[in-house]
Amino acid sequence: MELSATLPQIAAMLATGLVAGFLGGLLGVGGGIVIVPVLEFALQFAGVPSEQRMHVAVATSMASIIPTSMSSALAHQRRGAIDRDIARVWGPTMLVGALLGSLIAIRAPTYVLTTVFGLVALAVAVKMTLPLDHLRWRNSVPRGPSGALLAGAIGAVSAIMGIGSGTIAVPTMTLLGAPIHRAVGTAALFGALVSIPGTIGYLFARPEPPVPGLAIGLVSLIGVALIAPGSLLAAPLGARVAHALTPRRLSLAFGCFLLLVAIRMLYRSFTA
Repeated sequence: MELSATLPQIAAMLATGLVAGFLGGLLGVGGGIVIVPVLEFALQFAGVPSEQRMHVAVATSMASIIPTSMSSALAHQRRGAIDRDIARVWGPTMLVGALLGSLIAIRAPTYVLTTVFGLVALAVAVKMTLPLDHLRWRNSVPRGPSGALLAGAIGAVSAIMGIGSGTIAVPTMTLLGAPIHRAVGTAALFGALVSIPGTIGYLFARPEPPVPGLAIGLVSLIGVALIAPGSLLAAPLGARVAHALTPRRLSLAFGCFLLLVAIRMLYRSFTA
């Protein structure tokens, strides 16, 4: 992004950080599901070419949610909402998947990124919005090789989308038998595990032409600087609100929000 960014643009970035942090704590989504579509729109005013905007938004989102995810994970840990047994099995392959996902996204065209983002958000929105809380594929989250492979896939898709894994991990774990609050808390930890290796992959990208303004690879440094502080401040508040809601209301809030995001991204795919 250019240093000459206008005050309204700066204010929008700061506001995005606050909203993203709150949703990160509330839903365990790391805020990327908010940051990506907003940044993709804002970057057109910062001189970023249209074919790079989605890539820069995804990469910058991934870097921005590192502190948010850590803050959210700590907040949920204090409430005892993180399943450490699942984290020990899923964590390593999720790290590897996130790094591979970022390397794939670097080379993918824009419509691939927006389509993946929109379809995943739509699928999750349907699951979380409809009264399907009773639906279970099994009674316990897999902790063996199948669980590890599933975690790797979640990490890869999350890195491609520029999100902290909660968007996919929360409904997946609930379908596999995890209570919603436990799933949200554990997903907050996964957000940190995905965002760090995912960011590393985007930092080593060498886009042509180079991203305008202060950037390393595909990561906008000013975008990170503006979004991360607000996210860090608002994440604990979101976690507090999450534990005050009933499971059904938490699922409904998550689903409705994702439905709006899915519509926006799929529209972007078909009008590109």
